[in-house]
Amino acid sequence: MTNLWTTDQMPHQATSQKAETQTRLYGQIAKAITYIAQHRHEQPELDDIANHVGMSPYHLQRMFSDWAGVSPKKFLKALTLEDAKSRLRSSASVLDTAFDAGLSGPGRLHDLFVTIDAVTPGEFKSRGEGMTFRYGYHPSPFGECLIVASERGLTGISFITTNREFALEEQKSGWECANWVQDDAGTAVFAAKAFRNNGAEGELRMLMRGSPFRVKVWEALLRIPEGGVMSYGDLAARIGRPGAARAVAGAVAGNLIGYVIPCHRVIRDNGMITGYRWDPARKAAMLGIEAARAAESGLESDVATP
Repeated sequence: MTNLWTTDQMPHQATSQKAETQTRLYGQIAKAITYIAQHRHEQPELDDIANHVGMSPYHLQRMFSDWAGVSPKKFLKALTLEDAKSRLRSSASVLDTAFDAGLSGPGRLHDLFVTIDAVTPGEFKSRGEGMTFRYGYHPSPFGECLIVASERGLTGISFITTNREFALEEQKSGWECANWVQDDAGTAVFAAKAFRNNGAEGELRMLMRGSPFRVKVWEALLRIPEGGVMSYGDLAARIGRPGAARAVAGAVAGNLIGYVIPCHRVIRDNGMITGYRWDPARKAAMLGIEAARAAESGLESDVATP
């Protein structure tokens, strides 16, 4: 098979250590986010959140800064219902531009061009017979994840929720007849590109397995910029299927290339952050850090301003 995993592409040790630190920090972040979601109407203070996660306000502030690169105040603002509604409204003009360009060209992830290859009807029917998938477990800013790749590119990212075995079985669904080989070192390059480690750049190829309708939805998700959000109904309308919000929601939920295909950027039209295969708290973490980064980089006027 084509060697997609050359030695010079491997993440440096320092980068790996940083990713492992972010994975450790995420455990505390998720606990804080769950607490905030459960007490959003009370609008808890930093002291309350710090007490709940068992650390001082100073250490909580530092933890958020180390993990997200922004203050807890800016991060937590992005998780409020009011801010989510505001971003739904203000994202519209940015999304108009993105979707006006059409869905046929490459998408973008960070500074990478993302190109998509869909499986053939024969591959779909044979459930991967004759194909080889390599997989590995890697740290990420949102907890440990499973990366899966074939000679045609990235095919899956699952975040570890129950255990590693559950995540692997999730990714094997539909590819039961393929050859599966654990290759942590070989899949590290895909982890680096997916999570912006070590200044990864260039092209990220992906192989998608799904019906033409689902692939179209996943392609559309790649048009939603970091810091932006979209409702299920709006997404359905933008792919030319108004009234198909329920079917679109099913396609979004069926995405198995987490984070890179940003299904986390689709929320309810009332601003509620719910429904994520790998835990709603993780979805909230992704949205919070993306909105905070957009604000920090001066893009708030484009995607996060009322």
